[in-house]
Amino acid sequence: MAQRIFNFRAFRFSIFLLALLTAAVFSVPAQGNGPHPRRKDQWKHQVEKLEDVWRTAQLNADVDAMDKLLSDDYVGITMSGQVVTKIQQLDRMRNRTLILTRMELDDVKVKLIGTTAIVQGRAEVDGTDDGTPTHGNFRYTRVYTRLSSGTWKITNFEATRVGPPPSQDGRRQPPAGNPKPQ
Repeated sequence: MAQRIFNFRAFRFSIFLLALLTAAVFSVPAQGNGPHPRRKDQWKHQVEKLEDVWRTAQLNADVDAMDKLLSDDYVGITMSGQVVTKIQQLDRMRNRTLILTRMELDDVKVKLIGTTAIVQGRAEVDGTDDGTPTHGNFRYTRVYTRLSSGTWKITNFEATRVGPPPSQDGRRQPPAGNPKPQ
């Protein structure tokens, strides 16, 4: 009869492999698209607060606050369709080229995709842009990116007028090709 010899080394190695495999399986984070739901709510709340910071900085022409909000590679499309970089946007505020005296935000929604937050909303604004009075309703999209430090930075912005621009007397112009209402 063949006698089996217990190989203690092989047994220890098998236990070691089993422990290593178990540790690997349980230490791998669950795969998902974006942060944990509780963190996702926290991140949305952070971005909602930053929207208020942005609004206040814009109304007060606070260049320092805006500088902290905008990423270095920021690109924005203004209410008048201009494409501006961070430096250009800060210069518009610093030189008072853009002066907003009123800005009411409404219908603001934050969508998180990984470490990117996309904010869509509506704004009613009053002010001047290059000396031209500006008044109207706009839809806007602002994109924030969350850095590894946990700081959110605005990377993109675009504003689009809702409806035709107001006339000199403040009333809305009818769309082209439509007669004025009597």
